[in-house]
Amino acid sequence: MIIAAVIGVCVVLAVLAFLVPRLSHHPQHGAQRSLGAGARAGGKAPGPLGRLFSKPFHSSSRAVGRSGSAGRRARRRMPF
Repeated sequence: MIIAAVIGVCVVLAVLAFLVPRLSHHPQHGAQRSLGAGARAGGKAPGPLGRLFSKPFHSSSRAVGRSGSAGRRARRRMPF
């Protein structure tokens, strides 16, 4: 369920970044901030469990950032 939500957010951000690049920074930052909060909460578990619980949130945050930047990069390469 969470994987589908992250994929959906990535797709929406990529499309938003392609259509309106300037307005896509704020939603991207908000999504990364909420995923960072999940990573911090998961990291409070003791020992190796903290790293294990926070890793999916770090990976998802990185994916959100990459999808937003990829949409803006594709927009820059368009001939119009």
